[in-house]
Amino acid sequence: MHCYYVYNEDKKNVEMKIAVLTGAGMSAESGLKTFRDSNGLWEGHDVMEVASPQGFAKDPNLVLGFYNQRRKQLLEVKPNSAHIAIAELEKEHDVFIITQNVDDLHERAGSTNVLHLHGELLKVRSTVIKSSTLDWNEDLNLGDLCKDGYQLRPHIVWFGEAVPEMDNAIRTVMQSNLLIIIGTSMQVYPAAGLMQYAKSNAKIFFIDPNPSINSKGKITVIADKATSGVPKAIEEINKVK
Repeated sequence: MHCYYVYNEDKKNVEMKIAVLTGAGMSAESGLKTFRDSNGLWEGHDVMEVASPQGFAKDPNLVLGFYNQRRKQLLEVKPNSAHIAIAELEKEHDVFIITQNVDDLHERAGSTNVLHLHGELLKVRSTVIKSSTLDWNEDLNLGDLCKDGYQLRPHIVWFGEAVPEMDNAIRTVMQSNLLIIIGTSMQVYPAAGLMQYAKSNAKIFFIDPNPSINSKGKITVIADKATSGVPKAIEEINKVK
């Protein structure tokens, strides 16, 4: 299901429309490993083996087993304090999250407007009918079929596939007057290009322990991990109330 965001103009004390872009660093402190190790491998696998249509066609059991393990791990972890702090922002502001992560930790923390750019680990979809998705929190195996009789696959945007929610993400950033970027290198496209759609007068906070950019003009860089960097950004936001 596509996710469209409508800002709540009737919310009391709403002063800002905030877009939050999160990457792997947002969930790392919950115990979820970041996308790739320094050697380019993902849990010991070349990413193209487990995150591409070609990899799935070559060895579907390997791919399904890989995501079954990721799904089990996700169900064992909890949102961290950064997830919760972002969810708390909704009490005062219109907040919409654009996440590159495939976990549901933002939702479990209480955030109500979340757009998943790269899909969702706790969903599966038909290999043929892309709109046919199902909630799924158990193992997915060969022989598990959609209602139309086609094999199910992880509801993940793999390398080489289009990012169907990109237009919605761009629209959200363009509508916001503040952008918070957390735990992402901003080196992987198309998500890395989202910052360029921010309004000319929009304030931008960039939170990452190893930031790829420097503070300049409207951009404030907080060289810190999510759980300690997010409160610093919120403190700055509260100063302009």
